[in-house]
Amino acid sequence: MKQKVAERLAARKFRERGYSVNEIADRIGVAKSSISVWVRNVPLTEKGRARLLTRIKLGQLLSAENKRRKTQETIKGYRKEALEELNAGGDSISRKILCSLLYWCEGAKNHLSGARFTNSDPKLIRAFLVLFRNSFQVDESKIRIGLHLHEYHNTERQIDFWSRITMVPKRRFIKPYRKPHTGKRVRDEYPGCATIYYHSNMVARRLLATAEVFLDQLGA
Repeated sequence: MKQKVAERLAARKFRERGYSVNEIADRIGVAKSSISVWVRNVPLTEKGRARLLTRIKLGQLLSAENKRRKTQETIKGYRKEALEELNAGGDSISRKILCSLLYWCEGAKNHLSGARFTNSDPKLIRAFLVLFRNSFQVDESKIRIGLHLHEYHNTERQIDFWSRITMVPKRRFIKPYRKPHTGKRVRDEYPGCATIYYHSNMVARRLLATAEVFLDQLGA
């Protein structure tokens, strides 16, 4: 019992001086769950608060750097795989190259938000999706379609149209953005702009890696 009291008092003293739960557990050899309860309401001294904030910021920085390093290693691995596929040749890599080049031109370069491909040409949207579905193991449930329409568009009609083009059910369309009418001429032939969202950072990285490797091989 005396030992437990001594450990609790020691934990509180460390906490006052700005030590983290992990640090305290390492120093007195008690489980973090117990330390967390013991120091829950301990007020920190000014120096202790400054120390703890510094430790937290340092930990966040190290965590971010570690995450960034892992991401770069992953991308490097995708580039290596793409190079091996290019060297092997075949119809499948040809389709993947075409898909990736289309994405390089019209897709989002920020792989942290998944894959996004935007265009107003229905043929290009259809072509990208055909190549995309044939080149990657696509989970259809991750595909969403967003539309950028003008005020003069009939929303339901355009959703029907783009659903046929993309072969994506209307229930997977997000609420369209409607641009206010500027008073300029109405373009009856303009179907609006469609964005394909595919919620996978991994696939976005593979698309970009394949395009980069192919362009590098050409010396572009």
